[in-house]
Amino acid sequence: MSTVATSLKIPSELKTRIEKLAQTSGKTTHAFVLSALEEYVSRSELAEQFLEDAIAADDQMQRSGLGYDAREVHAYVTAKAQGQRARRPRVKRWRE
Repeated sequence: MSTVATSLKIPSELKTRIEKLAQTSGKTTHAFVLSALEEYVSRSELAEQFLEDAIAADDQMQRSGLGYDAREVHAYVTAKAQGQRARRPRVKRWRE
């Protein structure tokens, strides 16, 4: 991957905080900032993809008239999170 130089003007308090955290983590300030930026960008991309997927799923549900009962989904997820066996919710027609 190629790299390009850039410069950021940040408040001195933030720079101090970054330097302290970088030192604690055993990274250079540069490596710490790169890692933080990469993580933030990756999380932002995931959030964006999540929203796009949710919109597409809602569009599909609106077109088909099929969906899941939220109470059944919540009960299923809760049971699975507690390590219990659970039946997957069934798709239901929610409009005629």
